[in-house]
Amino acid sequence: MFDQQELKQYTESHFDEAMELLRTLGKIPAPSHKEGKRARFCREWLEQQGARDIYVDEAQNVVCRTSGKDPETVVVVMAHMDVVFPDETELPMKEEDGRLYAPGIGDDTANLVNLMMGAKYILEQNCKPEVTLLLVANACEEGLGNLKGSRQIWKDYGRRIREWISFDGYLGDCVNCAVGSYRYRVTVHVQGGHSYSDFGRENAIAVLAEIIHDLYQIKPPTEAKTTYNVGTIEGGTTVNSIAQSAGMLYEFRSSSQECLKKMEQSFESIIGKWRDKGYDISVEVLGIRPGNGAVDKEKLEALTGADTAVIESCILGPVAVKAASTDANIPLSEGIPANTFGTVRGSLAHTREEWIEMDSMREGLLVALKVLGRYFGR
Repeated sequence: MFDQQELKQYTESHFDEAMELLRTLGKIPAPSHKEGKRARFCREWLEQQGARDIYVDEAQNVVCRTSGKDPETVVVVMAHMDVVFPDETELPMKEEDGRLYAPGIGDDTANLVNLMMGAKYILEQNCKPEVTLLLVANACEEGLGNLKGSRQIWKDYGRRIREWISFDGYLGDCVNCAVGSYRYRVTVHVQGGHSYSDFGRENAIAVLAEIIHDLYQIKPPTEAKTTYNVGTIEGGTTVNSIAQSAGMLYEFRSSSQECLKKMEQSFESIIGKWRDKGYDISVEVLGIRPGNGAVDKEKLEALTGADTAVIESCILGPVAVKAASTDANIPLSEGIPANTFGTVRGSLAHTREEWIEMDSMREGLLVALKVLGRYFGR
């Protein structure tokens, strides 16, 4: 356990350094699957702080590893590098009235900076944790990144992992329940033709509309909150053409893996019914995020209690424990206790106007340091 007064002093004495790191990192583009520039920067920066056991894995995760007294037991602490925006050139940034504005600055760049500053402190202390500690700047958390980075960590370390923490979101929230999602692109194909001379032929848009109607008749399972949505529809070529193809993006979500499976069965049944009528329907799986698995309730409550106590001690206020879709979906689906929580105050996530309160980086870094300190004994 790190000295608490020393941690507070560290957050003050290194605030300017953390902000300069945030200004630099926040301008580096990092769309999902294209995090290479950030990955190179993170690795080089950590090596400059003294990291030696560090590597970039197949998923483009930057993994900084500190072997512990119990080397076979692993604890993962991560923050994701990717942002939701497709920019591949320098991201815009501005400062105004104590706020720092930039796309993705809070989700998740500021949290990543606090993880990196926490890593710097650990490297400076040159002490051995109780377990093998993985500090990970991970790839592909957002959208159709499909949690590729977390999946790779699970693939590489699996059942050796005891706990898993992700820095993501804003201060005051703690996620300990995984909302899973299944996402599809569904496309209907027909012959089509001219709207006048071929009138009467099947119209792909009309068929798709009937399929959507059927999907919206599904009664979601009630064991856990379960939702579904058609997010986009597209198709056809012009007003005087019978559409040859039409498609939609469809998803369903739930915190229960059992409910997700029931929704999957309902979806496949409806698509199967329309295929049996002779329609050419293609289904592409865009992404699957698993829901909760068989997590030991007592261990999860213990981890959540420890994390919320740390956060409350730093922000001097209550913490909201909730369900969401995060990198922690992967360990939670595998029965590993996991939490996701933010280390910065801000708003407008997933918009180009997102902002963070710069002063809140002090509170957030203290949260990160106290959480990491738990794994270093007394």
